[in-house]
Amino acid sequence: MHHHCILFEKYHPGYFGKVGMRYFHKLRNKFFCPTVNIDKLWSMVPQEVKDKASKDNAPLIDVTQFGYFKVLGKGSLPADHPVVVKAKLVSKSAEKNIKETGGAVMLTA
Repeated sequence: MHHHCILFEKYHPGYFGKVGMRYFHKLRNKFFCPTVNIDKLWSMVPQEVKDKASKDNAPLIDVTQFGYFKVLGKGSLPADHPVVVKAKLVSKSAEKNIKETGGAVMLTA
C-alpha cells in the first residue's frame, strides 16, 4: 500500500496536499449547504474590527471563510452596524435586512 503512495506522490507532486482542502465535489451536492442567520453575522466580526466599525466603515464578513454558503434572514442585524456580507447565496429577507442597516451584499462565484 505504502509503495503506491510514494510512487504516486513522485509522479504527481503536491497532489495529496491539494485534495485535502478542496471541497469542490461537495459543492455539487445541493443538500450540502451550510447556512447562517444574519443575527449571527455580527458575532463573526473580530473584536478589533468591531472597534473600528462605523457607519462609514462597514466590516466585510466573508461567511465562506467560516464554512457557510448561504445567509438566511432569521433574526436581525444590529441596526447601527452596517456590514458587507460576502456569501455564495443570500436569501431575499437577509439581503433586505442587510441593506436596510446600510450594508451591502457581495456574492461569490
